[in-house]
Amino acid sequence: MKSQFLHLKVVDLFCGIGGLTHGLLKSGLEVVAGIDTDDTCKFGYEFNNNAKFIHKDILEVSARDIDRLFGAKRHSVRVLVGCAPCQPFSRLNVRKVTKHQLQPLEKFAQLIAEARPDIVSMENVSGLADIAKYPVFGSFLDTLETNGYVYDYEVVDFSEYGVPQHRKRLVLLASQFGEIALVQRTHIRKRVTVRDAIGNLEPIRDGEVSPRDHLHRARKLNPTNMRRIRATPHNGGNSSSWSDNLRLRCHKRISGMTYRHSVYGRMRWDEPAPTMTTQCVGLGNGRFGHPEQDRAISLREAALLQTFPRGYIFMDPSTPTVTVYIARFIGNALPVRLGLIIGKSIRKHVQHYVK
Repeated sequence: MKSQFLHLKVVDLFCGIGGLTHGLLKSGLEVVAGIDTDDTCKFGYEFNNNAKFIHKDILEVSARDIDRLFGAKRHSVRVLVGCAPCQPFSRLNVRKVTKHQLQPLEKFAQLIAEARPDIVSMENVSGLADIAKYPVFGSFLDTLETNGYVYDYEVVDFSEYGVPQHRKRLVLLASQFGEIALVQRTHIRKRVTVRDAIGNLEPIRDGEVSPRDHLHRARKLNPTNMRRIRATPHNGGNSSSWSDNLRLRCHKRISGMTYRHSVYGRMRWDEPAPTMTTQCVGLGNGRFGHPEQDRAISLREAALLQTFPRGYIFMDPSTPTVTVYIARFIGNALPVRLGLIIGKSIRKHVQHYVK
């Protein structure tokens, strides 16, 4: 097979709104379909990526389904990617992981064993790398080895690849062809900062929507939270500067002291942002305060920090903008920039091995 005639076809499991898919497309891979249980992602996924969205539980997907999506094997390299739900393996999850929560990752492994794609990519929270704590990941690796894959995984700070946020995740690549790994870090010496990503946006107040950009909207703060953000120093300040009457009761207890500086804080202009979450437009849900303006970051700012392009459409413009939906889409997504890096890594690998 001549590599220049190959089609690198991708099926994206747990595709969400399409952050990974969009990055893979930007790298030159052909994404034929994404599968997810959240049907509210359908419009945004299909509109931006020209790929089919399949509303289906991963547990109901068969290897035959995957084969049909890939189509004929001739002159194609089959790539199966997925970011299984990460909440069970998050350090913020204090509950015991249930068997039901492990099923998506177990099913991913089963589909690999039965559909035998040429290349696999999987992303999840960094904690999953602790195989002693999460033997399901060890079983996942065993499945790869048993089925002839060579794999490599590492915990990556996405800021080292040009994403303007500190977001540490486990990234795995596996291949039937030979050794595979992520391309070298692109931003070791100089990280992309909050200022680089959102510094040129027009100022808005809490509760305001930009007349030029319907996603540049910030949640309205209640009077107490407005006093809190005004008492928080610009460019990285936190609740340590607050007067006692502004502090939350739970943060005054010894058990809450360690959390006091991880919420209600402002971002720093000249550093990457903290990890974007599904609650990233809420002031009290992390260090999501704007560096200077008295508000939490807007949906647009969150999307840019996740490296979604300005033109990415998250919901049908003919329907009302639902902030909670879009925040969930953004927070759950793999940053588009990281999808691009994964795609470049796969293309480099294929060009080396498939002559």
